Amino acid sequence: MKNLVILGGGYGGMRILERLLPGHLPDEVSITLIDRNPYHSLKTEFYGLAAGTIPDQHIRVGFPDHPRLEKVYGEIDSIDLEHKQVLLLNQKPVPYDDLVIGLGCEDKYHSVPGADEFTYSIQTIDKSRRTYQALNNLGSGGTVSIVGGGLSGIELASELCESRPDLKVKLFDRGPHILSTFPVRLYTYVESWFTKHGVEIVHHANITKVEENILYNNDQPTQSDVVVWTAGIRPNRIVREMDIEKDKQGRAILTPQHFLPSDDSVFVVGDCASLPHAPSAQLAEGQAEQIVQVLQKKWANQPLPESFPLIKLKGTLGSLGKKQGFGLVAERPITGRVARLLKSGILWMYKNHRG
Repeated sequence: MKNLVILGGGYGGMRILERLLPGHLPDEVSITLIDRNPYHSLKTEFYGLAAGTIPDQHIRVGFPDHPRLEKVYGEIDSIDLEHKQVLLLNQKPVPYDDLVIGLGCEDKYHSVPGADEFTYSIQTIDKSRRTYQALNNLGSGGTVSIVGGGLSGIELASELCESRPDLKVKLFDRGPHILSTFPVRLYTYVESWFTKHGVEIVHHANITKVEENILYNNDQPTQSDVVVWTAGIRPNRIVREMDIEKDKQGRAILTPQHFLPSDDSVFVVGDCASLPHAPSAQLAEGQAEQIVQVLQKKWANQPLPESFPLIKLKGTLGSLGKKQGFGLVAERPITGRVARLLKSGILWMYKNHRG
């Protein structure tokens, strides 16, 4: 019996499970899924959990059940490529014939002193829970500083100002405009929404240091009861420490078939993979679809696809609280109620129409 091991039940890992189970897994293949949590977490909604507007169970989806799917819950220590096994903390190693690494990303602190120690995060569900506790335990008039004016920072800031209008929310962004890579119409709309709702945007920010309750922007201190870091990501530690070929961001360089150039049994999906597009749930799912095709050809002893079409992304949607939103759909900017309804509809479809 061959064993396919999937590290991480994120968007890529879940899509692989959905495509192989229940009826497309060869009889001689079993699957082992390794994750620290016994459920799939909707990472795109962690901002709502942190702000206190989405209940914990709302962003959890159970893993599928199948006679040849084994689920192992624990912390991964490392991957032994030579002996083809995954090493776990305080558990026996898990051998593999084929391996899919879908471990996601971590916060990137850009060597800012104190950022790791004195800021909160929404990168994992556990960290989002801790951020929720910190934010919602604040008294009236408290100051929250959010570092990073990308999608995560914007959604957290907007949700928080609706959830806790008594707090002072500041959004620090290094550019002249938030969402500077988006069309003018979009970032103008978002900035106007923040102005209307009392969120202070600090442009041209350069965070030089973080201390307990103090954020230093261009070396000038800003009192902050809670600092949340959303200013960049890097690949998971496991991939960063692997002796494999990587790009400048530390992501694994892959063949067109999504496996390592030095090892055709090890695939990388999602945030740890070096791909032309920025990491996203859509990209991980599109990549997972192609990985399944490669695995099925490999298991059937058939020639592997020499290449795949570029993964086409449908667009980007962001929320501004519960009633407004913004985004690009088929490269067309949309704002307001329609954008928010579209995002809510996509989330509903994802949760209720799996597979």
